Amino acid sequence: MDAARRSPELGSIDTEGKPAPLPSGESPAENPALPLLEAPTLVLNRSWIPIHTLPARLAIGLVARGSARIIDPRNYEAHDLDSWDAISRARESWVECIRSERLSLAPLEVIVLTGYSGVGDQTVTFSRLNLYRRDRYTCQYCGARPGSKDLTVDHILPRSRGGALSWENCVLACVSCNKRKGSRTPAEARMTLLCEPSTPHWRTVRRFPARPTYKSWEKFLSKAYWEAELSE
Repeated sequence: MDAARRSPELGSIDTEGKPAPLPSGESPAENPALPLLEAPTLVLNRSWIPIHTLPARLAIGLVARGSARIIDPRNYEAHDLDSWDAISRARESWVECIRSERLSLAPLEVIVLTGYSGVGDQTVTFSRLNLYRRDRYTCQYCGARPGSKDLTVDHILPRSRGGALSWENCVLACVSCNKRKGSRTPAEARMTLLCEPSTPHWRTVRRFPARPTYKSWEKFLSKAYWEAELSE
C-alpha cells in the first residue's frame, strides 16, 4: 500500500515485523474519543497466540509491509489491505472506516504476524500500573473494588519494619483496610489476604485492556485467561 507507506500517521515499524510497544500513558482502549487510527488492534503471532495490542495506525503499517495480515473475525480469513478494503466498502453503511486517498478500511480488530512466532518480552516491570492489573483493581483484604483513586499500595510487612518494595510484599488495599491495618502485619491486624501475592506471569499483565475492546477478541483471549488466579 504505497499511500499507507507514505502516510506520516503510520509511524515507524520494527524492522523484524514485531509490534512496537504502546506509548506510555493512556491506553486507546480506555478513551473511546481517540480516533480510529489510535484504536487498539489485537496482535497474534504466527501461531495465532495473542501477544500484544498496538494502535491501528501501526497495525496498518505492518500489513502494508507484508509483516501481518488482517483477520476477519467472522470467518478467520486473512487479508491484505486491498482485500480488506473490498470487504470494508461492503460494510460502509454500518461501520465507521479509516480512510486514505484510495482505501477505506473497517477497524482492524485482529492481525496475525506472518513471520514472528515468539511471545515478546517476558519481563514484568514492577510498576503501579502492573500491580493494579495483577490485583484486578481489587482490595486484597475485603474484595472491594472502589476504583483506582480509592485504592492504595499496602506493604504486607510495613516498610518501617524492613518490608521490601516487591511483588511478594505489596498488594492493593482500599483506604478503609489500609487504615485498619496501619503499621501492622495482616496477622497482627487479624486480617487475611484473599490471595498470596507473587510475581505475575508475564501474560497476565501484557498490554491488553482490562476487558476485550472488541467482542471478536474473546475468540482469541479465552475466559480462562481473563479470570485465572494470578499465582504461579
